[in-house]
Amino acid sequence: MAYSLLIRNCGHLLTLTVSDANGPLAGPAQSNWRIIPDGYVACEQGQIVAVGPMPELDQALVTAATEVIEAAGRVVLPGLVECHTHLVFGGNRAHEFHRKLQGETYLDILASGGGILSTVRATRAATDEELLQQALRHLVDFRHYGVTTLEAKTGYGLDTDTELRLLRVAQEAGRRQPVRVVPSFLGAHVPGPEFRGQPREYLQMLVQDVLPRISPTEVPFVDIFCEEGAFSVADSRWYLEQARELGFRLKIHAEQLHDLGGCEMAAELGAVSIDHADYLAPAAAARIAARTNGRTVAVLLPLVPLFLRQEQYAPGRAFIDAGLPVAISTDFNPGSCPSKNLWLALQLACLKMGLTPAEAVAAVTLNAAWSIGQERECGSLEPGKRADLLVLDVPTLEEIPYWLGENPVREVIIGGQRI
Repeated sequence: MAYSLLIRNCGHLLTLTVSDANGPLAGPAQSNWRIIPDGYVACEQGQIVAVGPMPELDQALVTAATEVIEAAGRVVLPGLVECHTHLVFGGNRAHEFHRKLQGETYLDILASGGGILSTVRATRAATDEELLQQALRHLVDFRHYGVTTLEAKTGYGLDTDTELRLLRVAQEAGRRQPVRVVPSFLGAHVPGPEFRGQPREYLQMLVQDVLPRISPTEVPFVDIFCEEGAFSVADSRWYLEQARELGFRLKIHAEQLHDLGGCEMAAELGAVSIDHADYLAPAAAARIAARTNGRTVAVLLPLVPLFLRQEQYAPGRAFIDAGLPVAISTDFNPGSCPSKNLWLALQLACLKMGLTPAEAVAAVTLNAAWSIGQERECGSLEPGKRADLLVLDVPTLEEIPYWLGENPVREVIIGGQRI
């Protein structure tokens, strides 16, 4: 046997591995994972087969057939995992940007028929091919930033036919290019326009007409937006309970704009992730960590309050200190975060949420993988996982959040193939 791919002379090899880990990285473990100075990663048939310091490299397995990448003292780490996006949608909402600058809030624009509902109109009017081509263009951009696995939510159809179309388009986009796409069903984004003022009736329609037509093996997660102007805690609980009975794993958008208690409710039901959490109190985070034994991941989205010009950011430092695992995502979408720069989200998590560089890197790799059920496949550098790796144009971990807004990616490797 010979290695098919070898990345050698890595300055800082960020493995994201810890001994005896059986869940997301929480508390001190979110920063106390293994970094190998002067390391290597060896791959065979699309999988990692060996990781270690250069003196331990088995030179006999490096042959003329081995593709060798010289890291030359640079940082090497797992491919980024983008764990909260709204990938497939029609049009954009640039026309609402001026309204935001004039002081209108997210909920003001939604209540006037704009926001999510504006994108719903554009999405319903778009053809499958138009939606697919736009999604593929976005995936090229994500890959440019080193994203190798990505979650794609529906939620801009808000009727049976369009929501199912969005799932098909996301799945097709995953098949047509190398970034792995994990679809999630967010039909419960807000009530569809035909159900204005009837949130429970809309959720009943989803449970009766849509969820039975979706396979949990192909679309593992059901999500809901629990917020004023969307769905109440009581309605969200009912819906998530129905989804769980049908075999889906659970997610929630909650505590984005108000402290309603949605995060604790979803964690009680066994949610894999609680997303946004800008208004989640540290005491509640500690209760969630204790109740779930650190298995529920808080997915924080710092680019959203930045773009919406809000002052409240999730207290990520307090969450980690309370033992709640933290992941970071962009929340790429046409309304509250039209950005695919996950590095900028990582940097803002350090600046506004109190994460250290090591915690922030864990938040966009292994913890992000846990939050979308991909922890066995990606997120860390260890034998048996997919060979998804990045070579960065920085020499140390500490420089990753330092170069604000820059994309440090030099090489992207997905499934053992240079992209």
